[in-house]
Amino acid sequence: MTSPMFEKIALVGIGLIGSSLARVIRREGLAGHVAISTRSAATLKRAEELGLGDSYTTDAKEAVHNADLVIVSVPVGSSGAVAEEIAPALKKGAILTDVGSTKASVIAQMQPHVPDGVHFIPGHPLAGTEKSGPDAGFADLFDNRWCIFTPLPGTDPDALERLSEFWRRCGANIDTMDPQHHDMTLAIVSHLPHIIAYNIVGTADDLESVTKTEVIKYSASGFRDFTRLAASDPTMWRDVCLHNKDAILEMLARFSEDLAFLQRAIRWGDGDKLFDLFTRTRAVRRSIIEAGQDIDVPDFGRQAVEHPSKN
Repeated sequence: MTSPMFEKIALVGIGLIGSSLARVIRREGLAGHVAISTRSAATLKRAEELGLGDSYTTDAKEAVHNADLVIVSVPVGSSGAVAEEIAPALKKGAILTDVGSTKASVIAQMQPHVPDGVHFIPGHPLAGTEKSGPDAGFADLFDNRWCIFTPLPGTDPDALERLSEFWRRCGANIDTMDPQHHDMTLAIVSHLPHIIAYNIVGTADDLESVTKTEVIKYSASGFRDFTRLAASDPTMWRDVCLHNKDAILEMLARFSEDLAFLQRAIRWGDGDKLFDLFTRTRAVRRSIIEAGQDIDVPDFGRQAVEHPSKN
């Protein structure tokens, strides 16, 4: 039997990402000990009932004590407070990383608190579902998904490679980029789609001419797929909007301009422009499937084919 990559891994936060990590760490034998910390006693109790770790505490400092790898999985707005709390207990030589969907803000919040000798490597696994909490996780969540690192100047290359290998063993592909470039990229591929989904579902909820019963009854159409995004954790997405504000506003402005173009094409019956747009967007969908980031099967409710394993 191969020895674990890390003697002790501390998971601060045990929602979808944290609980998925706990499951894949156990499956792959990546840690000798997994310490789990979350502020909610009820959530911690549920994590213990699920057997996700080896020790459980509501005190993050206790969890990270003597840990070789610390993974912070909290809403991005809480990153700074968590870093400040755990800083005195981080051991020299430990790797500290996060899973936040915005990077410039997380770095600004966390970096000032990181002690000398601790390797802070900001990260973001591009994986998730609309579900949240410790029950939502599954070991296959990161399979063939990307984990992006935004390493700071002077990052120790051995620590970066060790963390990269950890994520590879969790099933992920690795990439690195500048924090600002990450935030702009994620604004278009993740943040804007969620904001649009929240807005469309909110619009439907406000309509007086269509009853909520009809909205739900006929939601096998496109509306259904928007509701999946709009069911995501509201705390997380509130924080994303507040902590990636500039990039999101830039992408919203571009989207608004393109929407105005579409409005004009519909108003003036310009079928050629509509056909050209819809043809270009089909090509994007084909490229996503070819890149292995989705599957090309009939989708009438996203059955268990997406993540059949919940171990």
